[in-house]
Amino acid sequence: MRILPFSLALLAFPATAGIYSQLDEQGNRVFTNRPLDGASAIHLSPTNSMPAPATAEPAPGKPSDRTKKPGYRWLRILAPEPDATVRDAGALTVTAVSEPGLHPGHRYRLRLDDTPVGPGGSGPVFSLDNLERGTHSLAVDILDAEGRLLESSPEQAVHVKRPSLIQKRLARPCQFADYGVRPECPQKDKPAQKRDIPYIPFL
Repeated sequence: MRILPFSLALLAFPATAGIYSQLDEQGNRVFTNRPLDGASAIHLSPTNSMPAPATAEPAPGKPSDRTKKPGYRWLRILAPEPDATVRDAGALTVTAVSEPGLHPGHRYRLRLDDTPVGPGGSGPVFSLDNLERGTHSLAVDILDAEGRLLESSPEQAVHVKRPSLIQKRLARPCQFADYGVRPECPQKDKPAQKRDIPYIPFL
């Protein structure tokens, strides 16, 4: 039997086999699994072992959490484009799209300046009218049946440039019939109407 260090010798033999130790003619310690003359038996403590942890799997017939709460890969605003400019009386149409499409029971909701605009619905198209002049932020959310937030689109800016009353008056000067009708032509500024008295010849 070849001479081995003690730790390697223990690994070389099965745990159930007997291990014996003795000195050879040169005085070296030798380990073997054969009970030779003069060899002493070595008693080993039992090794510790643990079973591998079982992999948890959903019970048959019960959907996993991913099935219960289907997710969305992305949600984006298609129109208007980021940093778009709106001029037509502050009217704006917002269109969104998601991947995958809207799941049953879910709804889209528009946020204007971080404030929800109505309860939302199954359609990803929203109409806004009479927006105030300035820069606004737009975002679209997806809510579940209980109103919990599932997904949000990135916020994007839109700029509303509505002409002022002075600009409207410069572009279209007020006529006599416009006073009291057009906001930029108030009634108090209406000039006095001149009445022409027809000439009546002396009879």
